[in-house]
Amino acid sequence: MRDEADLIAAEDVLLFVNAAITSTGQREFHSQGGGQGLSLDFLHHYLLGNYRDLYAASLALDVNDHNAALIIQNLLCTSREAKDPRAEGRLIARKLETLPPQRVYRLFRRLRRARVNNRRTRAIMRDWLAGRPDPAFDAVKYRGGLKDAVRHIHLSLDRELGTFLFTPHRGGRYSAPLMNAWVRAHFAQEAIYELPYTVAEGFAAKHGVKRSAFLGRIEPRLTRLERLRLQGSGGEAVRADLTAMPLTRLASYVLSLGLDERARRHDELVEALRAAARRCAGGLAGSWGAVSAVLDDSFSAYGSAQKRRRPLAVALACHYLLEALASRYTPLWLSGRRDPLMVRPYGATPLGERILDALETAPERLVIVSDGWENSPPGLAGEVLRVWRTRLDPARACAIVHLNPVYDAAAFDVRRLSPTVPTAGIRDAENLVALVELAGFAEGRTGLAELRAHLDRRVADFLGEKT
Repeated sequence: MRDEADLIAAEDVLLFVNAAITSTGQREFHSQGGGQGLSLDFLHHYLLGNYRDLYAASLALDVNDHNAALIIQNLLCTSREAKDPRAEGRLIARKLETLPPQRVYRLFRRLRRARVNNRRTRAIMRDWLAGRPDPAFDAVKYRGGLKDAVRHIHLSLDRELGTFLFTPHRGGRYSAPLMNAWVRAHFAQEAIYELPYTVAEGFAAKHGVKRSAFLGRIEPRLTRLERLRLQGSGGEAVRADLTAMPLTRLASYVLSLGLDERARRHDELVEALRAAARRCAGGLAGSWGAVSAVLDDSFSAYGSAQKRRRPLAVALACHYLLEALASRYTPLWLSGRRDPLMVRPYGATPLGERILDALETAPERLVIVSDGWENSPPGLAGEVLRVWRTRLDPARACAIVHLNPVYDAAAFDVRRLSPTVPTAGIRDAENLVALVELAGFAEGRTGLAELRAHLDRRVADFLGEKT
């Protein structure tokens, strides 16, 4: 029998990982943003104080950007307590490489406000800034963040970049065309269209340029994600290549469209979603055997004003990924809809009934994607899963996993359907395969040693090391 303290430690770590994957401290359908933030903050400090090495190792998992930045900030704020500063430093440096630049600059600003300026922090910030591919681009697009970072660590810059950051209009002509365009854009409209979209947008407003005319001319400089965000508001001036979009982000875009437009563009959207799913599945395509999925499109899948339709987008993205992974696939939406492209958050949550329907298909694997709030009737899903596991399938011939895209602040965890079925938090369908593996640790049958071994493998993969 496993040591009880060992199992509790494993549960603590998994509790935090579920929160760090799903929660961004914003309001959810069943909880306010304030409660989310307090609950998340408690878990961060609890794990940092009790399992610092595992807290740092969680950077190698699929934690969302919000929590990755918090982990890095907390580790740097408590540098003196690090038992293995070098290992922490490598994880932090590698994670910073994967975060969006604007997120990193916001993190640096928080470190400056908190007066965190120890040697390790300065070295990490200096190395990240030195690794940026185009300093002139950062000086234009992330001007305020770069200035704050330079001031905070007292970084020496080359003369031209330093002049541009702090006295840009006294530098004459710069060797970097982007810097010259930024200076000229203050008085010349033509220079606007040489700048990144987010910078050019402010200058366009300053010069009174009409929105439609501005979007038409800036369109060649838009990034892939900017095209996706602007496709609806930009009209014919902005067209995105949907086949290259990440799966979950593409699902969110599809759900932002009205039902009439989804019907009109049905084939185009389905093909784009399937192409994104095939990319995610990679070499695992068709290898999962017979898969059934219970997918939550009840009213609570709307999410909140801050995370609008996010739970439903995750379910839709998971649907297409599971379709690519399975050799035989049966999707069951709670609403009974047959066309996944036309789903919308509406109605009750008959999870128990749909799980019974799914088990009747004799799957090798059952995946449930839901926030776990069942009301039609309450508790049926848990009882169905209990009876199935304890009496009908004790040998676990059918692997069952519950993936929950919503953090329950009151419970400090994602809401679970049954103690007999593993549950893992999920934010992006792209991480589904790894999360199904991680969910196995949540059944209470494995302890900290197994979890540490799993984390060690993930860390080695994350850092590009051979194991």
